[in-house]
Amino acid sequence: MTLRQKAEHYEKLIALRHNRNGFVFSCVWEDPSKPDEWKIEASDNDGLWTALYCAAQCFQYAATKDPSARQRARQSMQALLKLEALTGIPGFPARSIIHKSETRYIQSLGEWHESPVDPNYIWKGDTSSDELDGHYFIWAIYYDLVADEAEKEAIRGVVRRVTDHLMQNNWRLIDKDGKPTRWAIFNPEAINDDPIWEEERGLNALSILSHLKVAYHITGDAKYQQAYESLIQKHHYLINAIIQKMLAPFEINHSDDELAFLCYYPFLLYEQDPTYRRMWLMSLERSWQIERPERSPLFNFIYGAITGKPCDVENAVRTLQEWPLDLRNWECRNSHRLDITLDTRKGRFGEWQSVEVLPYSERPVMRWNGNPYRLDGGDPLGREEDDGTAFLLPYWMGIYHRLIQEE
Repeated sequence: MTLRQKAEHYEKLIALRHNRNGFVFSCVWEDPSKPDEWKIEASDNDGLWTALYCAAQCFQYAATKDPSARQRARQSMQALLKLEALTGIPGFPARSIIHKSETRYIQSLGEWHESPVDPNYIWKGDTSSDELDGHYFIWAIYYDLVADEAEKEAIRGVVRRVTDHLMQNNWRLIDKDGKPTRWAIFNPEAINDDPIWEEERGLNALSILSHLKVAYHITGDAKYQQAYESLIQKHHYLINAIIQKMLAPFEINHSDDELAFLCYYPFLLYEQDPTYRRMWLMSLERSWQIERPERSPLFNFIYGAITGKPCDVENAVRTLQEWPLDLRNWECRNSHRLDITLDTRKGRFGEWQSVEVLPYSERPVMRWNGNPYRLDGGDPLGREEDDGTAFLLPYWMGIYHRLIQEE
């Protein structure tokens, strides 16, 4: 089976049971003995996960001009735009939305509100920085590779509203209750001065600077470039971001690794100032060298696309080849194996880890926010199925940037 055939296989799975009105995510079986009775979770991170799927479709369309890829990208972008449009708070995107007529969904825990814009919808609040990283990532890619003039105008509008919301609220997302959300905090008083935010200092500095660069690229409004310069010159956010990747004794957060690379990608495509660019490339180089043993095709191809340097294409392709066709989260155990060297430190959630990454075909199904060193996991009944975006995004990014080629 070629990688292209594998990509087609995952697209069929997504069309069958992973697309909820444009939002793409895992599906769940409450009773695995009834394979046709799956549901899709309205999750904390519908914006992020759908943004990654949409980006895969954008790269596919840009590389192949396949109109079906453009249509899939368009459907997901329309869903993503609704996240901000339905909250009734200009510039505040919801984590998720549910139409009241829907039946095949699982409503995640958290705060849900009826939409003041369309009472047929409810929306989930307390939106995180994760969501913003996904939104700015896809706004940039869709705007550059897919959007027609009407769509570009819509994206310019939402980028202005979200970025202005952050600027007007001291670099924070302000929720329905008038209070900042738990994680979307980017202001200097927190990032630079509050020790509680020490571990997020570098990543959040990288995130907000990336968002401002995307906003300036899309809108052309000089105020976003001026804000970017201010955070660098007055609050040393660029210096913060050079060492954004945290190492022990700090918590090793693989989700933050994924978010950082999503921010690097559009940011470094747009940053042309030679001094700033040199420092940003220092940050990316450090981060990638730490991540390199994981053989992530997403991280490798982002690094290669931005720098033009060798990016371990062979290892990235090996990972894509090892990616399982069956994406259900079947239980998988490896910690008992005598051929594996256990890490003396456990992972973020207390899980056993190996010193070296196992073949991806031998370990639990994951996304690129997961721990590739994790040895055990999954469900004996395989009650959840991933959507395959973890394969599709790096595959089509690699094709688009001509890092990989199939006959």
